[in-house]
Amino acid sequence: MNVQFCCLVRHHGEIAPTVPTLVHYTPALAVGFTSVARAGVVLGAESEAVAVALLDAGVRKVFVGEAALRDAGVIDRLIRRFGAASVGLHLPVQRQAVSWSFNTTSNEDFNVVTPSLCEPTWEVLKSDGMPTGIRALDCAQALLRRGLQSVLLRADIADDADLNLCAGMVETLGDKLWVAPLRDPAPAIADWIRYGQVTQLALPSALYGRRLELLPQPAPSDVAPSDMERFA
Repeated sequence: MNVQFCCLVRHHGEIAPTVPTLVHYTPALAVGFTSVARAGVVLGAESEAVAVALLDAGVRKVFVGEAALRDAGVIDRLIRRFGAASVGLHLPVQRQAVSWSFNTTSNEDFNVVTPSLCEPTWEVLKSDGMPTGIRALDCAQALLRRGLQSVLLRADIADDADLNLCAGMVETLGDKLWVAPLRDPAPAIADWIRYGQVTQLALPSALYGRRLELLPQPAPSDVAPSDMERFA
């Protein structure tokens, strides 16, 4: 499996000239810096106007966050003005909680406790970490139908259910999907790749510098030399 990497940083000072990089937006972001123009900028709660200002200033690509959840037309307008290659979607997600309720109409003799969800799913979070109730895959697919070509999904993949959700996202979105950790400082990247089928990873600086160590390490007897070289 061929895995691609980019670096996800908090400040423009972390951007290396030869490293593909995404940088989180802050009001103090120095958009006049050549390094920032080379990078993609990841928005949280910022408005469409911020995305427009960044792209007008020469930023290569902007990943829109909450603005696209409030108004999907933001994606349409940005793509029309700047082109699909300049616009992405930023989706921080977590497993949606399952709540239980009494179904009082299912049987005349007794109440039945039913779950709100029949299967695990990821929901999109606001920039402050509050859940939106919006299912991540549904959101991504709806905006891809509008011409979107890139999705940055940030998740803490903790168990088999998350790995299955990840694999499903990869299968559906293909090379339009980049995956990054949400809060976990030591994610099991090898499992993300082996079981979650991730092929494009955006890693914080500390993890990016160790990216080759984090890859799945197959036993030499199990793979041909050419297969092992592809991981590098």
